[in-house]
Amino acid sequence: INAEYMGGFSCSLLTRLMERSKRARERSGSEIEVEASRLASRLKKNSGETPSSKAAVEKPSAVAGPKGSSRAPPAHWKEVWDGIAAMRQSGECAGDAPVDTMGCAALRNRVTDPAQRRFYALVGLMISSQTKDQVTAACVDRLAKHGLSVKSLRAISTAKLTELLYGASFHNRKALYLKSVSKILDEEYGGDVPSDLPSLVRLPGVGPKMAHLFVQEAYGRTDGIGVDLHVHRISKRLGWAPQTCNDPEQTRKALEEWLPFEYWRPINLMLVGFGQTICKAPRPKCVLCTVSHLCPSAELPKAPKSTPKPKATPKPKATLKSEVTPKPKAQSEPTLRGQ
Repeated sequence: INAEYMGGFSCSLLTRLMERSKRARERSGSEIEVEASRLASRLKKNSGETPSSKAAVEKPSAVAGPKGSSRAPPAHWKEVWDGIAAMRQSGECAGDAPVDTMGCAALRNRVTDPAQRRFYALVGLMISSQTKDQVTAACVDRLAKHGLSVKSLRAISTAKLTELLYGASFHNRKALYLKSVSKILDEEYGGDVPSDLPSLVRLPGVGPKMAHLFVQEAYGRTDGIGVDLHVHRISKRLGWAPQTCNDPEQTRKALEEWLPFEYWRPINLMLVGFGQTICKAPRPKCVLCTVSHLCPSAELPKAPKSTPKPKATPKPKATLKSEVTPKPKAQSEPTLRGQ
């Protein structure tokens, strides 16, 4: 990135941000490598499935978690899954959510070139962090009109890029991340986006959730569960993840301990749409949810109490003697003198 005043950020601040991002990438990269090794050993113990097994994704089964799982599946989880999946069908109460038409998969389908489709998917995911899908789609549309490619983002000024990202959460910081990512992809990966998790999480602004979702959408491979705030919140509400999970990454690890592998890919799209329509953050619409009777966190209206019996008319209180008003004494007529 050119050493200039860019989008309200001084050079010294930009340098500190880049150094901090580099240290974070080094730490997260080592964690991802350990996690990938753990996943590979688990898959070998499983029924011979691999992350690229399309048949496993298309034909889910109700088998308990992977062999060697340290946590038993929650009670009634399959019934809850099927109920939410039914609600997510088009025309149902949780169908046609914003993520279905403006999510990562929909954004990358706007172009045909494979490398450009992967870049669209990555940019969409980076903008979508803590941002509504409607706002993300509008930002991608503005970028596309300007020219959305690795070369064009590297050439655009940070001030202009920040302007195009206006409306997205932390748009100033995301502009810096996109500038840095476009430079790295252009210089180190020939303008394409890498497919391995360690390389992805080393990109500024890309965490484990984005990395897992990206490889699923861009390369059709499932290496882990993509857990965003919707999946994090709903998993805890349903009891699928412990209440002690304080962030999406902890929830991802908790889910992977028991959820069968073939459910790892569809869970994100299903729960994100469910969270956008029914199981909302501040006020969930539990009265519309068909599995609320199985949800430990359901907020259903209380049944009205039975009609109370009419109260008997109180008897008049007995009057105390002290309270009896004394009768007035008869006044004698005055006697005239001389009579």
